[in-house]
Amino acid sequence: MTNKALVLFSGGQDSTTCLAWALERFEQVETIGFDYGQRHAIELTCRGTVLNHVRERFPNWDSKLGEDHVLDISVLSSISETALTRDAEIAMGENGLPTTFVPGRNLVFLNFAGAVAYRRSAKHLVGGMCETDFSGYPDCRDDTLKAVQLALNLGMDKRFVIHTPLMWIDKSQIWELAHDIGGKSLVDLIVEDTHTCYLGNRDQRHSWGYGCGTCPACELRAQGWNKFRPERLQEAS
Repeated sequence: MTNKALVLFSGGQDSTTCLAWALERFEQVETIGFDYGQRHAIELTCRGTVLNHVRERFPNWDSKLGEDHVLDISVLSSISETALTRDAEIAMGENGLPTTFVPGRNLVFLNFAGAVAYRRSAKHLVGGMCETDFSGYPDCRDDTLKAVQLALNLGMDKRFVIHTPLMWIDKSQIWELAHDIGGKSLVDLIVEDTHTCYLGNRDQRHSWGYGCGTCPACELRAQGWNKFRPERLQEAS
């Protein structure tokens, strides 16, 4: 099906915005998530909640939203020594990359997504990779994604298209995009149901959602929210 998409869906702010973006553009949308032994595995639980609430609150999307796929690729954590797969300090590494960088993660994700898309006859792959707030991850760069698309097309003899609607925007603009697509209802869903915090913290509720509030992922999300809705700064103080 040429108008069918598979969204790389983690249950976070970015991938939820990408899911809404895809549901507005494609006739049929499926989702794929990955259990790779991540420290913040709570996001896998949040995925189901987000999908259920998308169906409930956006009836026009319900008929488009198809099967969800979750793949166990925990072998990735066994070959990675990072702050996302180990109880390790989140800091800048000697190589100039943050210790949250999981080498090859997005490359692995996209290869598995391509294999599932091949079987499910989905031409379009949608991911939340972003150069603006990408924390220095080289597998989030536009050039990387273009190279992966070429490799998938050659290796599977198919015409896949990788879409990265967040590639050139920052976190405040991601909030804006969600609002443009789904209004206050989608923004509220993202605040309440999605998960971004690297430490997996769901105990602390902030104006922008749940998280520790101090890890890089929380800081980016909070900064974007405060720029998107500055009037809520006073409410949070």
